[in-house]
Formats: sequence, C-alpha cells, structure tokens
Amino acid sequence: MKQTLYLKFLLGYLVFGILGFILVSTVTNYGLRNQIEAVEARNLYTECTEIASQYAKNYYNGSMELTDLHSHLETISHYLNTKIKVIDTSGRVIIDSANSAAYDSNGDIFIDGFDINDFGSKYYMMNRFYDTFTENHLTVFAPITPGYRVRGYVLIHKPIADIYAYSYEMLNVVYLTLLFIFLLAFVILFLFSLLIYRPIRKITSVADAYIDGDFSQKMNIHTHDELGHLAAVFDYMANELNTLEDDQRKFVSNVSHDFRSPLTSIKGYIEAILDGTIPYEMQDKYLNIILFETERLNKLTSSLLELNKFGSHGKTILYMKSFDINYIIRMTALTFEGICSEKHISIELILSGQNLYVTADMAKIQQVIYNLTDNAIKFSYPDSSITIETTEKNDKVFVSVKDSGIGIPNDSLKKIWERFYKTDVSRGKDKRGTGLGLAIVKEIIQAHDENINVISTEGVGTEFIFTLSLSKEL
Repeated sequence: MKQTLYLKFLLGYLVFGILGFILVSTVTNYGLRNQIEAVEARNLYTECTEIASQYAKNYYNGSMELTDLHSHLETISHYLNTKIKVIDTSGRVIIDSANSAAYDSNGDIFIDGFDINDFGSKYYMMNRFYDTFTENHLTVFAPITPGYRVRGYVLIHKPIADIYAYSYEMLNVVYLTLLFIFLLAFVILFLFSLLIYRPIRKITSVADAYIDGDFSQKMNIHTHDELGHLAAVFDYMANELNTLEDDQRKFVSNVSHDFRSPLTSIKGYIEAILDGTIPYEMQDKYLNIILFETERLNKLTSSLLELNKFGSHGKTILYMKSFDINYIIRMTALTFEGICSEKHISIELILSGQNLYVTADMAKIQQVIYNLTDNAIKFSYPDSSITIETTEKNDKVFVSVKDSGIGIPNDSLKKIWERFYKTDVSRGKDKRGTGLGLAIVKEIIQAHDENINVISTEGVGTEFIFTLSLSKEL
C-alpha cells in the first residue's frame, strides 16, 4: 500500500498524543509528587518546630498542664488534618492528638523499635512508621530541647493519600491542558491538510500527468510561498516541454522536407542519366545540378551540427579574448568579393576608427558577421549596396548590417529566428539557404549575453544590429 504524506502526519499526530499521555502519566506525575511531598514536608516541619519550641517545651518546663497541651495539639491537628504525637527519647507516647488514652491510662504506650537515627539526615520519612499505621504516612519530627537537652520529640503524621490527592488535582489540570494541546494539534493538522497537503497532492497528480505526456494540466496554485513558486515552476516547465515537443515535431518535419527535396532531385537526375533519358551531351548540365544539390545538403548538415553545439537551454563554451572587430569585418567582406561582383552588389564599410577592440569569441562573431552579410547578399537587388557599420557607445559596440533588398514582412519578423523558417518571398528567391543562418546568429549573440534586433521594411531593405562589449584591454 502506498504511504501518503498525510497518513504519516496522522500517525505522527496519534503518536504525539500517546507519548504525551505517557509522559504526563510517568515523568510529570513523578516530578509533581516529589515536589508536593517536599513542599508538604517543609510546611509540616515548620509547624512541628513551632509546636516543639512553644507548647511542648512549656509542658516540660512545668508552665503548661498535659490536658492543655493535648487540647492545643488536638486543635492544631484538626486544622492541619494531621495526627500529632509527643514522645520521649525512648519512644513512649506522651500525647497523641488522635487518642486521649495515651496520656490518661495507667499503662504506657510505646512505639516498638523507635530510633531517631532512622530519620538519617532528613527531618522526615515516608512509611507506616514502625507499623503504627496501615498505610504510608509522611512523618515529620522536631526535637524538644528545654535547657538545651533533648527530652523528647514532636511528631506530625499525614497520610500519603491526602498529600497525593492534591497532586491528582494538579495532574487533572495537566491532563486537561494536554487535551487542549491535542485538540489544537488536530486543528493545525487540519490546516496543514488544507494549506499544505492538498496543494502537494495537486502538484503530485499533475506531475503524474506530465509523466504520461499530458502537458495540458495546470497546477492552479496561486499562493505566495514555496508551494506557489513550485507550482509556477511546474506550469512553466510543462509549457516549455509542450513547446519543445511541438518544436521537435516541426524540426523533424523541416529537416525531412529540406533533405527530401535535394535527395529526390539527385536520385531523379542520376536515374535519368543511367537509363539514358538524359542524352550524353546534356549530362554536364545535370551533373552540375546534382553537385549544387550535394553542396546544399552538405551546408545543411554543417549548419545542423553547428546549431547542435548551442542547444535551446545549454551553455555554449566561448573562448573570450580581445580582438579588432573592424579587422574581422574587413576580412569577412573580402570573402564575398566574387559573389558581389556577379550580382553587381557593393559592400560599404563605415567603421569607427582604424581599430575597435571588443571582448568576445572571435570565431563565433566572425560567423555572425558572415551569416548576416550572406543573408543580406541573398536578398539584395542587383546594383544595390550593403552597409556594414560599427559605432561605440557606453562601453558597447554596435554592429549594423544593412541591405537595400526585398525586406521582411511584418508577420515574419518574430519568426525569422526560428530554425528552418523562411518567409514566403525568400522561398522563391533563396534556393541555397537552409533557414538556419539566423537561428545560429541568435544563439551566438545570446551566448555572449548580448542583444540583436532587426528593422525591416518590405520592398525597402533590412537592418540587423547586434551589440558586443567594448574591450578594456589596450
């Protein structure tokens, strides 16, 4: 059987109640009894010494009659709810507040085995006092010392049952307090069920749905505490996983489409060459087409491998160093001289100063500039120009790549960073593109914790602007 958190807390609650009862019944009861015994013995000892120093001493001095002493002791014993005796050093009972025969009879009454040393270092004992009682009594003694000589002792006896009766009353109060604590703990357990356990059950239930692949479930927990934060994290995670699943399906679909088209062309042309459908004198033309499609596949594969280095949430390893961004732009522009000549496109460089040093991964930033320039050339009109500009502001370097091409439709501006995305106008114009260039650019810039923006007007042109950190090294 699956153990739930609520069951564990319920069992803990019951164990708390049982252990609390046992603790009160044993430790608290024992401590309370000892405390009451000590207090009662101390109080009785005070009374005992008072009787010994006043009434009993007067009797031995001859200033008080035996009947008067008995009357006083009887009154005091009734007030204290005790029994009071006056005995001599041999244990003979002189006065017993509960028995008048002890002093008016002819025969003497002795306490068999009486020895004052049995009290030890204490002034009281708890027993049946030499079997003179049928139940345990608290017995307190005080010596009678007229003329600085011990002539006898005053004894006060109180039944243990009477002493413990008060402890039972105190214990009942403790039990009642424990009951209220137990009820309060039940209220806390109930509140825990409402405020903690139910949200946890909800989170567990929805998490199980996520495991089964159902990311449509929502936590709907909006508290401003750790549980609310955890629920929000789960909701965000579910949304990301759901989006990731859609992205994966879209990614596979796009990859399949982009690979299928050139492979179909290659397969068709090769079969046509082999079966003689394409005459020998035209084979060079179609072999060049096959070569073009092969290069396209190679470029697509390289782009996929490059993009795989970044990942959507992974950390990209950057080799940061200081370098001249203006030099990188000049060298990159030179690599496009051939294709620019073919399309009659010029590249204009507007660079801030002769040298402009930034701190970044030089190879990856060179790839960003290459991809943006390549993108600008692909969508520029013949006899147009492309402007690459650098400016410095507030410890940042702004790099701009601007073309005068076909532009990007407004509804496509937010989608151009997606993998394999191509605008409708680019699908007819860009035959060699993979739809991954801008996705790679975005990943590289984000890995540097920098920003990239795009400004475009359809039919006028497009400008990409990204930032880099100005190098502090000279």
